[in-house]
Amino acid sequence: MNLPVPPAPAPDCAQRHDALQVALDLIDQGISLMDSELRLVAWNQGFLRLLGFPSEMAYVGAPFESFIRYNAERGEYGPGDPDEQVASRVAAARAFEAHEIERTRPDGTVLRVQGVPVPRHGFISLYSDITAQRRREAQHREHNAGLESRVLERTNALLQSNQQLREALQRNESIADSLTRSESRIRLITDSIPALVAYFGNDRRYHYVNRGYQEWFGLDPSRPERINAREFLGADTYARIRPNVMQAVQGVPVTFEYETRTVHRGLRIARTSLIPEKAPDGSFVGCFELTFDITDELLAQSRMAQAQKMEALGQLTGGLAHDFNNILTVVHGNLAALLDKPELRPYAADYLQPALEAAKRGSDLIRGLLSFARKQPLSSQVVDINESLRSTIAWLRSVLPDTLVLHAHTEPEPVPVKVDPNRLRDALLNLALNARDATEGKGHITCRSARVELSAETAESLRLRPGAYAQISVQDDGAGMDPATLNRVFEPFFSTKAAGKGSGLGMSMVYGFVQQSAGAIDLRSAPGEGTTVSILLPLQVDAHTDPRPAELGQPWAEVHDEGGLGLALLVEDDPSVRRWLRRELLDCGYSVIEAENGDEARLLIDHTPDIRLLLSDVVMPGDTDGFALVRHAQQHAHIPQIVLMSGFVPSGDAPPEVPLLNKPFTRAELLDVLAKAP
Repeated sequence: MNLPVPPAPAPDCAQRHDALQVALDLIDQGISLMDSELRLVAWNQGFLRLLGFPSEMAYVGAPFESFIRYNAERGEYGPGDPDEQVASRVAAARAFEAHEIERTRPDGTVLRVQGVPVPRHGFISLYSDITAQRRREAQHREHNAGLESRVLERTNALLQSNQQLREALQRNESIADSLTRSESRIRLITDSIPALVAYFGNDRRYHYVNRGYQEWFGLDPSRPERINAREFLGADTYARIRPNVMQAVQGVPVTFEYETRTVHRGLRIARTSLIPEKAPDGSFVGCFELTFDITDELLAQSRMAQAQKMEALGQLTGGLAHDFNNILTVVHGNLAALLDKPELRPYAADYLQPALEAAKRGSDLIRGLLSFARKQPLSSQVVDINESLRSTIAWLRSVLPDTLVLHAHTEPEPVPVKVDPNRLRDALLNLALNARDATEGKGHITCRSARVELSAETAESLRLRPGAYAQISVQDDGAGMDPATLNRVFEPFFSTKAAGKGSGLGMSMVYGFVQQSAGAIDLRSAPGEGTTVSILLPLQVDAHTDPRPAELGQPWAEVHDEGGLGLALLVEDDPSVRRWLRRELLDCGYSVIEAENGDEARLLIDHTPDIRLLLSDVVMPGDTDGFALVRHAQQHAHIPQIVLMSGFVPSGDAPPEVPLLNKPFTRAELLDVLAKAP
């Protein structure tokens, strides 16, 4: 049995390593990977730049302690004994616990440091420069403080005017009309302020409250003396804020935040400022109170921080997945070729088939990561989400337990959106099966479709444009999620299920698909109150949802039997992938010329007549990617068959009507696409 001797893998590994390092260096965030002995394994230029480390400090095997000591000795951690600072930080790192902290460097740069343990390998850290974000937040707080100060000053002046009129009334009853008019003006102004305004005296009784109190707590503004803070806030909330009230009574202004339950809007987050009023002798007279609802503001900040974190994870994930796709393409393709050899069939069941199945599982894993990174190729078309929901529900009814009640409510009219129908179906299945697990198979799941109009405020909180959207919601009455789980639910490999019960990629794939489809996810949940996940996608106005069926290509056998299929131009930057594809094209009956990047392929297209097939990767080094190469070929040459292949799709529009093979792919999939290509 004479088998070809495979080439030495060292050059390919080195090239893959260089490509991966280039990709990591293009990421704005800093990245470092330490092994289980706290030695440096991998890093990028962002790590050195953001933390100010000399390049010679970073090498494979560099101890974590050397970076900490360098920081301590140059004062990065503030005053203190450098040896103690180093010892405490190294001890904390050896715990290998996930963490997220912020650190302000001596030059004023604010860094967010996120650490995630890598089981059996070590620890990966992500460093993000959030200086500009914190500066904007500080400006926002200063703006709010200025607004609060102006409102308090105006309220104070009006109340003092009111007091003066009351005193004048005691001296002269003839000015009663002026007092009444003044009180009306005060009430009109303070009732118009989008805040809660009040005043209580040194007797701890309210002397004044505005209409905001009536709207929030159902209190009567005309009888402020009957209002008791302990009653309308609740004993628990009042106990939490009482130290701040006592501080104001001692004459010290104070601002604090807390949660409170309102009559109509439920649980809200409030920011209250208490400004003491003092007599000339310094004694406490009373206190002005100004309260703002900051729930939406904090929610917007939280969503922005979450979006930035997910964007950073997506960049890292996409770069890694691209390189692994090429590796799996070579592994899968060569294993499949060996499986076709008659002399190796005795080894197929025990050796080759298990390896192929493992490669397929790896492909599925990478496909999930690319979906999260929003780099998974999509085949979008206009579909009616009502029909997608109905077909998904019909399938779910056959697999869900009888103890679980499934409800479906769809719009009476079509709700068209432009999405990949298969990805939409997968997203709905993921959400429904997660709801099943949350209810432990014994509750209710409700699926709804609807047309919604997003206001400017709501759209901004979801990072969308105002306008018309299609909404699909999956609601369950299960256990719900706490805030810590909500913050991580879309991260790759995060799961609340027991080990072996899931990959942790379901929700991250849903997130990536929705983001890639120009939509957003609204997630609402609380412990004991169930979960509602709403997918919002741009509504296609006046769209038709009856796409033409795809035309079937001729069977490959009919094409192959012709023999001598002509000249094929193969464009692929990975030598191992290119070697496998060259062999497959030769076996099919093509003559093959090769190019390792788009720039080289353009020259071949311009100077080589009679090219019958162009098979090109999408992501390649140089100025010409696969999309640009196809457009050049369509404009400057007549090539009957054009096929693209990629496992990592960059931003940009794919040329229309050009088939796209998703890496890694099998020989059968390659032959099928070649047979159907125009």
